[in-house]
Order: sequence, then C-alpha cells, then structure tokens
Amino acid sequence: MSYRWAFIIGLLLGPGMSAPLAIASDSAALSLVPVPQRMERPEGEFALHLDATLYTAPVFRHAPRSLRLLLSPATGFTFERVADSAAAAIRVLHDGELGPEAYVLRVGAGGVDITAAADAGVFYALQTLRQLLPTDVYSQTPVERQWAVPFVAIEDAPRFGWRGLHLDVGRHFMPVDFVKRYIDLLAAHKMNRFHWHLTEDQGWRIEIRQYPKLTEIGSVRAQTVQGFPGFSRKELGYDGTPHGGFYTQEEVREVVAYAAQRHVTVVPEIEFPGHAQAAIASYPELGNTGKQLKVKEEWGISKNTLKPSDETLQFYRNVLTEVMALFPSEYIHIGGDEAPKDQWEESPYAQQRIRELGLANENELQSWLIQQMDDFLSANGRRLVGWDEIMQGGLSSNATVMSWRGMAPGAKAARQGHDVIMAPTTYTYFDYYQGDDSKEPTALPFYLPLREVYSFEPIPAKLPPEFHRHILGGQGQLWTEMMKTPEHVEYMAYPRAVALSEVLWSSPAGRNYEEFLPRLDAHLQRLDRLQVNYRPPGDDELTLKGKIKQLLFKAALRVYLWWNGH
Repeated sequence: MSYRWAFIIGLLLGPGMSAPLAIASDSAALSLVPVPQRMERPEGEFALHLDATLYTAPVFRHAPRSLRLLLSPATGFTFERVADSAAAAIRVLHDGELGPEAYVLRVGAGGVDITAAADAGVFYALQTLRQLLPTDVYSQTPVERQWAVPFVAIEDAPRFGWRGLHLDVGRHFMPVDFVKRYIDLLAAHKMNRFHWHLTEDQGWRIEIRQYPKLTEIGSVRAQTVQGFPGFSRKELGYDGTPHGGFYTQEEVREVVAYAAQRHVTVVPEIEFPGHAQAAIASYPELGNTGKQLKVKEEWGISKNTLKPSDETLQFYRNVLTEVMALFPSEYIHIGGDEAPKDQWEESPYAQQRIRELGLANENELQSWLIQQMDDFLSANGRRLVGWDEIMQGGLSSNATVMSWRGMAPGAKAARQGHDVIMAPTTYTYFDYYQGDDSKEPTALPFYLPLREVYSFEPIPAKLPPEFHRHILGGQGQLWTEMMKTPEHVEYMAYPRAVALSEVLWSSPAGRNYEEFLPRLDAHLQRLDRLQVNYRPPGDDELTLKGKIKQLLFKAALRVYLWWNGH
C-alpha cells in the first residue's frame, strides 16, 4: 500500500486517526483564499447537524467563542461543548510544535479535527472551515439547509507574521460600526494587523483626556477642498460643509476588544512631527510660529510641523501614555513621514536647538526627535514603527520601518538590521485607480490593478537571505482623501485586499494569478453574502490616453519620492 493511499484510508476511517499528509493542489475546486500551503482532498463529505458537538483541548479557552462567532449566525447551531472527544463532531486538539498561527485541518467520516498550538491557529482553521461550507454560512441570519463539509486534509501556516490593512480616518472619519466591519473582513482573509491612522492635518480622531482641545477643536474642519490640488485642471472650490468626528476612549477600547476576539492587533498611528496641523490648531504652542492655525481644509502636505521643544516632546509623551493604555499592541506607529523642514530652517528656536544638540542639519533634528519617541516607547515596553522617512538623518536604534517609497528604503533598513514592513505605493496603495479613470470613482490618478497587487513580492529581489528575517510582512493602504463613505472604502479595498492576503499568507510557489482568478470568482459570492461593495474584477485595461497619463504621473511620482527623500 502506498504512503498516499494509507493517508486517504486513514482519513476516511475518521480524523482522529493520525496519518501523514500528502501534498496536492485541489484549492481551485474548493476556492480557498488565501491558498493553503498543503492540501489533500479525497472523495466524500461530512454533514454538520443541529446537534453537532464540540471538544476542545483545555488550553484553547477561546475556541468555542470563535466557532460560534464564525458558524452559528448562519447555521443556528450552538455547538455544545462535550468532554468526550470521541463523541464530538468537531475536535480541537493541541500540538505545541506548530507555529502560533499554523493549523492542521482534517475532515473525514468521523468529523472535523483541528490541530493547533494557539488560539490564533484555531481561528484560522475555522476561517478555512467556513470557506469549505456552502456560501450561505456567510449569512448573518439563520439559513435552513444542509451543512456539508468536503473531506480534506490541510496543513497551513502564514508566510509572514505581519499581514495588515491600514485605514486613514483623519481625512474622512469612518463610524465605529464600519471600523468593526473592516476588521471582520480583514480577519476573514487571515490578516492580523489593523493599522488605524488616527491623526492628520485634516482631523484628530482620538480622545485624549489630558488635552481635550485635540477633539474639541482638532476633530472638525470647517470645509473640505473639492478634488486634489496638482491633479486637477478644474478650478478647485470648497464644499462649505464642516466635517468632523472622533472616537471616545470607550469606543477605542470596544474596537480593540472586538479586534482581539478576531486575532487582529490594532496598531494606532499618532503622527509626529509632521501631519500635525490639527494638533497645532488645537494647541498653537506646539507650532513653530505660535500662530493660531485652522484644521487643514486642503489635501497635500502641510508645512506646519511641530516645534522641536521639550514641551512638545512632553505633550506627545503624555498623548502616547494615554494611547498605550488603550492599545496593547507591541507596535505604536508615530508617522514620521512628509515633515517639511521649511519652518525649522526659518525658526531661530529650531536653529538654536540644532546647535545645542550638536546636530548637522534639520534631517538630523527629525532623527533626534524620533529617537526621543523611540526611547520613550521602549522604556514602556513598546516598539516604534514609522514610515521610511524616519531613516533621514540616521535611523532610530529600535525603530521598525514601514517602507512606502518603494522597496529600496526597506531593503536598506533590513541590511542595517532593522525590522521592516513593506507597504510600497506601487503594490499596496489602494487609493489608486483600478481601471480607466473615466469609468471609476474619483481616486488618486495612479493605476494599481488587481494583477499588479497579486504580483507583489515583499522580500526585495537583491536582499541577501541573511536579512530576509527582517521583512516582517506587508500591508495595504487606504488613504481617504477621495473616499467619503464606507462604501467607497470597500470598493477601493476589495478585491485587491483578497489578492494581498494571499501574497502575505501563501508560499510563492503556490501562487499563480491565472489559478487565483477562478478561486476569486467563487470567493466573491462570499463577499456578496457579506454585502461587500467590492469592485468586480476585470475591465481594468487602460486606453492609450490612460497609458500615456500613467507614464507622466509615474514620472512625477518618482521625482516627488526622490525629492522627498533629500
């Protein structure tokens, strides 16, 4: 008897029988996304019934909650927990040698076996199990039907530990219910980081009790520019309508707890020392000029950066103290991007500060400021992460770099021994058009089709293998200048986020775009059940005029990124 047949017979006899796992590729027929690392699919299926019971190893405290969270709304099953594993339809077993997010899922004649080392692995196994069930399982109300699971044996684990989506709520505030929905969708695709961009020139969105003016003043702009300066030939006007909103600390705790139940870590971003005009509008002493500013009403980069004073540093230490009390995330994002040096060059105080500190220039001043935040976060057991401009003037010793200006800054940081999250504009900026701009909702004028997202490789081609461990993973970016509604955010995020989830989870050897498309087509039925406002794939080719425009815009972007790096 061959090794393969021994495994299949063992599976048919029941998932409780341990058997070695063969490698196969039946994921296309089952439409699993992201594609598992290894899978075998013999003939047959197992039916779940109303009286289906659950056994869990004692170490898995949260497994029953996860099972009911994902399967009970549609099935109506309560999955009562039992002490006898042999009597259970679903068994959750422990294997401490697996990775923290890895799992083994076996479905056979005797039921469902999930084996994992930690609750996260169980959760991802259940997400896979949900995809194996009929699409109706994604309904949020009970559906009367047969719930049959095909026989499978899957060994799976993520390629990268950081698999994320970002959401900018500074430019356009998004309600708490949508933030939770965003997290639900993120978790459904086995992503584990929600990067919550909470402060901007155009709005401060988180309650800080020591500084109430941040939300009393900084959370509301009087009006908003129409279009995007520099990318529109039309005369730009303003809508004349105030835009505001912020999250109370109670709401933040609610979101963080909601995400934790779905094994998603919320990473807050508090911008420093640029993108801070809303903070300066709230407390003018934070600015270099001391003048009263308004919350910024236009898009683009503000020249109003923070004053490099001890008082400013203490202000932000106090802010981050409250932030850390709300977010248990190991990583705290402090921005660090697009901080013009004009005001520091013109400010006698900033120039005196540079001399006192023995710094060479304004870039080193920014690096020094970032180092102060790094020291503070490190002293509190946290890790600083920032956009790749934090490398200007010398990289802070413990900082993690989020590389957005292409792959090169991330590769450079990795070579220096720093951890890196890849977020390059060319593959992960989901505020770019998905097709010809004449057929799409307004977006930034660059072009990022689904195929291009799927082709993303987070490890730079020329990075020596000894530095690969510093590439933690990657994430998609949703900047909301042009996105006023949750529906527009979803349209820009999906299905590109589905493609990215497979890039970050699955082995490169197991990925193929032509094989991904039919799986995606079936997966969109799941998104339909979840009422996601996704963009239908296809029809993403540019006209000749569009191609010429993209060449010009890409050239302009390269010049901007180069100039911004100097």
